[in-house]
Amino acid sequence: MEYILEMKQIQKSFSGVHALKGVDLCVCPGETHALVGENGAGKSTLIKILTGVYSKSGGSILFDGKEISPKTPNEAQMLGISPIYQELNLIPDLTVAENVFLGHAPKKRGGLIDWNRMFTETESIMESLGIDVDVHAQIHTLGTAVQHMVAIVRAIQLECKLIVMDEPTSSLDKKEVDSLMKMIRELKKKKIAVIFISHRLDEIFEICERVTILKDGEGVGTFAIQDLTQHEMVCKMLGRDFSKRERIRTERNFDDVEYLFELEHAVWFPKIGDMTIRIRKGEILGLAGLLGAGRTESAKVMFGYARPEKGILKKEGNIVKIRTTRDAVRLHMAMCPEDRRAEGIVPDMSVRDNMMLASLSGKSRFGILSEKVKRQISEEYIDKFSIKTPSSKQLIKNLSGGNQQKVILARWLATNPQLIILDEPTRGIDIGAKGAIEELIQEFSNQGISVLYISSELDELVNNCDRVLVMRDGRQAGELTGTELSRDAILTAIAGAM
Repeated sequence: MEYILEMKQIQKSFSGVHALKGVDLCVCPGETHALVGENGAGKSTLIKILTGVYSKSGGSILFDGKEISPKTPNEAQMLGISPIYQELNLIPDLTVAENVFLGHAPKKRGGLIDWNRMFTETESIMESLGIDVDVHAQIHTLGTAVQHMVAIVRAIQLECKLIVMDEPTSSLDKKEVDSLMKMIRELKKKKIAVIFISHRLDEIFEICERVTILKDGEGVGTFAIQDLTQHEMVCKMLGRDFSKRERIRTERNFDDVEYLFELEHAVWFPKIGDMTIRIRKGEILGLAGLLGAGRTESAKVMFGYARPEKGILKKEGNIVKIRTTRDAVRLHMAMCPEDRRAEGIVPDMSVRDNMMLASLSGKSRFGILSEKVKRQISEEYIDKFSIKTPSSKQLIKNLSGGNQQKVILARWLATNPQLIILDEPTRGIDIGAKGAIEELIQEFSNQGISVLYISSELDELVNNCDRVLVMRDGRQAGELTGTELSRDAILTAIAGAM
């Protein structure tokens, strides 16, 4: 078999901790090759070695028949390897063409930029890939899916032979995913290889020919997609048999329980139009709906991120005012945001300091927490939540997504909340970590903490919630509980048949 990339026995250690223990990854020209594993399995480390972010501790890399060892991302790109991460490296105020040719714009005699050639060549590449976009448009005016396509076009313009896509569909809707998949198929025709990293198994089985599976820094193996079922792939990722879990929430009757928080007739134009959310003590209330239905915006209104034009908030029957998030915290509310990287963590701070951010006012003396107190609290939650980290001093940006999410949950639990708002708490994390997060959520409820659970994964809502409110166009489109709570019923409500 001919390979464009051969990574053999790749090893990497960080301060004596073995992140990779002799991993192999071989990719054919024009192949779309999946790289999967639980968070912390070593996927990101392997890719960062390939793209020059990290240097390897051992092993060899052959690319296009030559041994390479890129020291910087720019060096890897010059060799023909282009990574496209979740956080796209595009400049919002520049045009599509300017982003495509960033750093290597065509020049006329005399050194001036040849603008006509830049726009014409960009249009030509776009047309060859079946992309209909105005190359004069500024990046910030385009949707996320189109921005991903622009990043791919830039890689093609640089004559790359291998593109690495890290969770490219995590923030896309179905139509946008379909467009991206179509483009990946066009790359195959051009003999450009793709390493496709995703937690969405349906997409892997749709677009990839082979998959390499990692577990705990080691290679489980490389398999033809047609030779595996999704169930078998998950079993290999986890190292154990994994059957699809049925509903894990024990059915409970909350009819006689008083409401803890009530958001009544909230209006925040144009996102929310007359929305009411009532949640009882210890209840797990789900919010379902398509992207743009108003789920996140409703949560932000409850937590003081946004001030609605209309509506009132009650706690235990009494009207309360929340002008800021600080007011919400004083009322014993907590919120884990949808974008944990941008809004949930401080990347260059330690696990310990990230965990203590919400506790400064309640546990500090004159705004200062002693190192002893921080160490005791953080180590308690690291143990309680089984957070995988060498120590509480580790920078949180070096943890996997699932472990970062656990740190955020621990941060808020340390404030003794009565209500936790969770916005897409399992997005971008693997199946094993997802199960651990769901178990923690059930534990919160068992302790009497109310949970507002926002998720695009309908099975999660069905499996974990006591009741689900379905939103459509900023309003409630249905309410489901008990035996009527099912995936099909949620879909029916979203479609507008309720």
